[in-house]
Amino acid sequence: MDLLGALIPLILMFAIFYFLLIRPQQKRQKKVQEMHSNLQKGDKIITIGGLHGTIDAIDENRVVVDVNGQIKMTFDRQAIREVTNQD
Repeated sequence: MDLLGALIPLILMFAIFYFLLIRPQQKRQKKVQEMHSNLQKGDKIITIGGLHGTIDAIDENRVVVDVNGQIKMTFDRQAIREVTNQD
């Protein structure tokens, strides 16, 4: 009986951490992975460093980003923070 009374707070604490911290993080990570797998040439993107550009070429691990029609830079796919439709 005492063992069960001691385990209930630990189980409740784990459940709270799971639903407030772990599960939302897993959902965000799944969304990011889906976005990375759906990248296409011509998408307007923002990198994790804040660089805005358009995807000029893409392969499994790298993305070539055209910046302002003048500069082409190569990034890892993981460096893409978001896809945007803004000009």
